Amino acid sequence: MPQFAVYRNRNEATRGRFPLLLDVQSDLLEPLSTRVVVPLSPLKSARERIIQQLAPVLTIDGERYVMLTPQLAGISTRELGRSIANLTAERATIISALDLLITGI
Repeated sequence: MPQFAVYRNRNEATRGRFPLLLDVQSDLLEPLSTRVVVPLSPLKSARERIIQQLAPVLTIDGERYVMLTPQLAGISTRELGRSIANLTAERATIISALDLLITGI
């Protein structure tokens, strides 16, 4: 499960609002049975307005999604399934959002 892989949200209760999940956990922690993910919400249906650096817009298969960094969560690896995209090219943007959330800078 590579860092920055994107997965379809398999949870029926939250899939409508957060159809995709972005894995932000380091590959060094692969043996753990959980991964830290950030939900991605379609830009066109995003409900809240958040600081752009904290909630950057990422493009996946031509669709724009908001990275809802403040809503990061741990999830069992069994619930992730097969990845559908990889956002390694957006590493700097993703890490910047996580840094702002954790350190405030």
